[in-house]
Amino acid sequence: MKKILLIFLLLSSVSFGAIGEKLAWDKGTTLLAFFEQNSLPLKLYYNLSSQDKELTAEIYAGVSYYVLKDDNGDLLQALIPISEDVQIHIYKDDEDYKLDFIPIVYTSVQKILTISVQKSPYQDIIDATSDVSLANEFINAYKKSINFKKFVIKDDKLAIIYTRKYRLGKPFGSPDIKASVIETNKKSNYIFAYKGRYYDKKGKEVAGFLLEVPVNYTRISSKFSYGRLHPILKIIRPHYGVDYAARIGTPIRAAADGKIIYVGVKGGYGKTIEINNGNGIKTLYAHMSSFAKGIHNGMYVKKGQIIGKVGTTGVSTGPHLHFGVYKNNRPINPLGSIRTAKSELKGKDKQEFNKIAQTYMKELDDALEKSSFEDQKSFISIKD
Repeated sequence: MKKILLIFLLLSSVSFGAIGEKLAWDKGTTLLAFFEQNSLPLKLYYNLSSQDKELTAEIYAGVSYYVLKDDNGDLLQALIPISEDVQIHIYKDDEDYKLDFIPIVYTSVQKILTISVQKSPYQDIIDATSDVSLANEFINAYKKSINFKKFVIKDDKLAIIYTRKYRLGKPFGSPDIKASVIETNKKSNYIFAYKGRYYDKKGKEVAGFLLEVPVNYTRISSKFSYGRLHPILKIIRPHYGVDYAARIGTPIRAAADGKIIYVGVKGGYGKTIEINNGNGIKTLYAHMSSFAKGIHNGMYVKKGQIIGKVGTTGVSTGPHLHFGVYKNNRPINPLGSIRTAKSELKGKDKQEFNKIAQTYMKELDDALEKSSFEDQKSFISIKD
């Protein structure tokens, strides 16, 4: 659905007749198709490096993007996110078009939510914040440690310290839960985020997900990276996955149980499969030479099941598997997710975690103590 923006913040050097629009990226649309739809020179895409072409395949269906057009309907600029932190910037410079990868400008606000449960933790969080993503993340964080239907009753208390990103005054991306507590049966159940995972107050992982190495590889040819901002050029080159070099035809296996949500060609990734592994986790397998017989969109696969073979389709310098892992559509390092058991923090990590946990524990306890649930059942405050 189109939405005309009253204020369109791309660059200040635009004509007064320009019109800005907020749009949703259509399923199955590639950046090359976007170029064709907007009469952009295709050489701009074809002249991209192999790394940049691969990055353009990170655009996911439904993501909000922004375009600026002149009175004749010609594109002046476009901002297309490929993650919560990086976006493609297409713009007209004199008579030529250019393309960069630049940071997404946003503000980050940390909040504290306290609730006296009335319906359910999930529904009460939505009622208090209108944030379905926050409710889902809270439930997923406790899913393996608390049976909500069995142990959570009316008037149990919970508190969440979380961060929300805002872009152009609107929330975007996924909330980051820093710490939370839910009181059930006179017991306080704390969870703390540390290096992308959730732990209890003793430093034991509570909501881990375990992945299997998806291919027998010869070496890791490229590791995961969020990239860095070039101090002069102000551009970013991330790599949202791990590249496993292997011979063409080597079997590729599902890293975890899940439902296949995409089978086909995906821009610079070539032949690709995406699997929804539940709890907000998605895995991606790219540059495949072929798909396994019977593999199709919508089917369920088991961990270790062969889904295809290694290849070099799409933009690729040699046979390998590009393996990506996403949590709530946010790319995360696959190497941090491939394990055989949940982890327990030790050494320096445990010491650092203890300091963080103690600070958050006090803030959660103070927030609940200050919340009077007599007249209302939820409170939201901005954390200093």
